[in-house]
Amino acid sequence: MSPESKHRGDGLAASMVDWDLAVRLGAKIAGDGPQTGRDEAAAVVAELRTDAATATGYVKEFTGLDAPADTAPVLVVDRRGWIQANADAFAAVLSPVVERLTKKREPGTFAKAIGSRVTGVEVGGLLGFLSTKVLGQFDPFFDPSGRLLLVAPNVVHVERELDVDPTDFRLWVCLHEETHRVQFTASPWMRDHLLAQMTDLAATMDLTSLLEDGVQRLVDAVKGEGDLLSAVTSPEQREILDRVTGVMSLLEGHADVVMDGVGPAVIPSVATIRAKFNERRKGVGALDRILRRLMGLDAKMAQYRDGATFVRAVVDKVGMAEFNAVFAGADNLPSKAEIGDPHAWVKRVL
Repeated sequence: MSPESKHRGDGLAASMVDWDLAVRLGAKIAGDGPQTGRDEAAAVVAELRTDAATATGYVKEFTGLDAPADTAPVLVVDRRGWIQANADAFAAVLSPVVERLTKKREPGTFAKAIGSRVTGVEVGGLLGFLSTKVLGQFDPFFDPSGRLLLVAPNVVHVERELDVDPTDFRLWVCLHEETHRVQFTASPWMRDHLLAQMTDLAATMDLTSLLEDGVQRLVDAVKGEGDLLSAVTSPEQREILDRVTGVMSLLEGHADVVMDGVGPAVIPSVATIRAKFNERRKGVGALDRILRRLMGLDAKMAQYRDGATFVRAVVDKVGMAEFNAVFAGADNLPSKAEIGDPHAWVKRVL
């Protein structure tokens, strides 16, 4: 259940992060997940694959988006497989960042300041923690058209934790994740748009400033005055990240709206699942909540909520067909401010 290792960030990016160390450490932190027998594990994998294919039709019918068939494969993975896939994705995304940084100063200086093994440990710790939380993920940066990852042990863990019907829960998860696959395959330009934001971000990075005052900002984050993301970004960088936040809020909120729109007709226990899952999103313990705050996951939860509010408001006003103009091109994407003011987006775009 592990995707093929494919470190696409060869060269400078590969020299700045020890990706193999990151994957090994992340997998050790993550563990294997819940205990399942061989037959049960095989049945879960088969059901998730079937549910993903089934969900595609529901998503297309509900949204009206035209997503080509037979693109962006579905992979059912274990936690290590998810970590490997995200290490590959990080390598690809970081390539333009590292290239910009090393043009500003000697690669040796940058390498000495950061250290590939130190960075590998940091990335591995992050991926190890996240790999225990993620149920599924669309990776838009996998060539040529992305891929959908469904994390089988986490799906099993959460359905047991919530004590919900496994068959219903697995289809419910697939509805959300398949919506992301449809979004990107129906709008292939979106991948390049997100990569362009990363390149813009690289152009604003000042390594010296980061090293000089980064520690103090990390301390502030631990005290609750921000998160790790804001601790290592300048105002200019946060402006770029605000654009990304607008996009991600749209995509996550749209997926939640699809889940809630399709679910009642095809998932008998959807109301129970939604209620229990929303409660789980708040974090299950003190340590979990601290880690979520430090890594900005509380902001991620806000993306679901605010994005769904935006999508519902626009669809209620103009209908789904008109709303789909948001996927026509980068100029039609909502800004972070417009996510909070749907009528402003309607006025500007429609």
